[in-house]
Order: sequence, then structure tokens, then C-alpha cells
Amino acid sequence: MGKAGKAKGRANGDGDVYPRKNKAGQIVSYRGAYVAPDGKRRYVSGKTKTEAREALAKARADAAGGVVFDAGSLTIGEYLDRWLSDSVRDTVRQRTYERYESIVRVHIVPAFGRIKLKSLTPANVRALYRDKLDGDPERGVKPLSPRTVNYIHVTLHKALGQAVSDGLIPRNAADVKAPRPDKPEIKPLTQDQARKLLEVARNTDERFHALYTLALHCGLREGELLGLMWDDLDLDAGTLQVRRTLSETRTGHKFEKPKSGKGRSVKLSRKAAEALRLHRTRQNKERLAVGSLWEDNDLVFPTRIGTTMRGTNLLGRHFKPLLKRAGLPDKRLHDLRHTCATILLMAGKHPKYVQELLGHANISITLDTYSHVIEGMDGGLGDAMDEAL
Repeated sequence: MGKAGKAKGRANGDGDVYPRKNKAGQIVSYRGAYVAPDGKRRYVSGKTKTEAREALAKARADAAGGVVFDAGSLTIGEYLDRWLSDSVRDTVRQRTYERYESIVRVHIVPAFGRIKLKSLTPANVRALYRDKLDGDPERGVKPLSPRTVNYIHVTLHKALGQAVSDGLIPRNAADVKAPRPDKPEIKPLTQDQARKLLEVARNTDERFHALYTLALHCGLREGELLGLMWDDLDLDAGTLQVRRTLSETRTGHKFEKPKSGKGRSVKLSRKAAEALRLHRTRQNKERLAVGSLWEDNDLVFPTRIGTTMRGTNLLGRHFKPLLKRAGLPDKRLHDLRHTCATILLMAGKHPKYVQELLGHANISITLDTYSHVIEGMDGGLGDAMDEAL
């Protein structure tokens, strides 16, 4: 009787989620049904029972508020506008949102914007990728790199995946083979070059000598360096807390969470701590020199009046001229981070510790990025087998 009553309370399929199985009987996803404001039964799905239940709860809440998407008439352009505003904005870093929005506006909507969401096919998606890779010389359209086309794929696949979860379409049309981007070549400084860079910066009283020292000794990203505050440092204990990154968005500078989504604690080297102490003395002198013009934002590496520093200004006015003074090849500031990782790995430090220092989300990123530039990363496996057998 209890079960019958429960079933009656879930009429029209408006119940809990249930598993979906493949031909082998394995559970591949979970699906749930609800009744929309228009009286129609609609479905949501998720890879796990928890994901499906969360999607079902959201769909029911939307239905209670009168929100309904008619997949029969909804165009891709209309859906992507809603996806960006409802599912992406305020759930990712501002720069990430802007990248998604730009890809949608520049690449996806011009191609698919007027097509019905339910009518998009994998063939349409493959044709888009091919057109982007080939370009159109007659119309002056240059081909895009595989990496850029892969960004288009990731954006479209994520958006359509949400549509599948919301029960708007039965399958993800972007479930096709994506272009394989070339792995960017890592070009770190050698140990001698890194040593010379810091030596010249120190001897020429370079204003950002401490920043370059931190980048090389601790592997911090540019945004993490420019978002660093004195309150994040304990020079007596020799520690640094990475709590934020400074992003340059369309509307100006914005402090956001680090790239991995969480902060990390970094042990300062003796030379890094020493450079920061000297930098604090320099900054106090700059502060006194400008007087009331100084804006106290507690930043370690601000402009000369205490405001947030633009990465382009740091690069063009300070880092590039320093490279020329030191007689070093042209490099990106990010290459100092690569140099830090490479030196540590070549010194035999465990990749797990390097991963934690750099703030990579998982160790596979560290190994995939740096293993090909390090000689002897096979760990002497062949010699070990010869000795054993």
C-alpha cells in the first residue's frame, strides 16, 4: 500500500531519477522527469544520481516559477544567450566568461544562430570546425589554429551538454572528434640565464626585481604576482599565501580566485624573502615621494602611486627592457614560471611538490607540460630492468 501511494504521488513521471543503461546493462547516466508549466512532461539527466537530482530540483524550481524552454522553437542563438546569462555568468572567472561570450558571438552564432536547437546535427558541427580550420582565401577569411577551433569545440560542447541535462535535446551534437591543438613549446631560461636576469635586475636597481625573483623561485603566475598583497606575506616565517589573481577584464581590473579555484601556501626561498624586504623599503620611499597621491591598496607590486599594475605595462616598460639589458633572448613573463618548474624537475624534485608549488589542478597537467623538456625523465627504467633481469 505504501508503494502504491508513493507511485500515485508521482503521477505524470514527476518522480525521482532513474538509471539509464547501455546494451551491456551498465549504468551510463541518470534521468528524471518533471511537469513543465505548459503541462508537458520534460526530462533532465546527469552522469551521476546526484547531478541528475540537482538538475531535476532546478528544473522543478524553474517550472514553479513559470520558466519553460520550448525546444521545438528555440534557436541556438536564443539558447546560447540564455546559457551565457543563466549558467555561465557569475559561475566562472570574469575572463573565462568573456572568452565564452566572445567565442559564442564571433564564431558560433554567425554559423548556427538561426538554426533550431533540436535541428543541429554532428555533421553541422564537423562542417563548422572544417570551415574554421580551412578558412576562405577568396573572401579573405584566414584559417584558425587548431587550438582556437578547439576552444570553439569546448564552448559548444559545454553549452549543448547543459541543454541535454535540461532535457531540451536528446543528444549533444558536439559529441564529435575535436581538432587536436599542437602542444605549445616550452621555452624556459637556462639556469645561467635566470641567474643573469636577476643579477642585472639587482645591479640596475630594477623596480620589479622582487617580482622576477618570486616568479623564478616560486613559480607564481603574472596575475597572482600583481594581485599579491603584503597581508599575504609573513617574511619572518618565510611563507606566502596565494589568495587571489588580478584579472584584466573588459571593464577593468578585477580580483578573482586563483586559476585552480583555490589558494595555496608557498614556502619562500631565502633569496625571495630577502628581495621582498628590499622591495618593501623601496616602496616605502616611493610612497613618501608621492605623498597624498598614493592609493593604499596594500599591493606588493602596484604602480608608482599604489594602483593596480597592468600586465602590458609591466611587460613593455620593465621586463622586455630588462631582457635587452641582460643580453637575453626575447621571453614572456610566463616563461619565468616555466623556468622555475623546469629547474626543480631537472634537480630531481618530485613532480607532486612542483604541482603544489605551481597550483596546478592535478599532477597530469604538470607532467604533460614539462616532461618532454626534461632529459632523463624515464627515470632510468631501462637500466633498472637490465640490473634486475
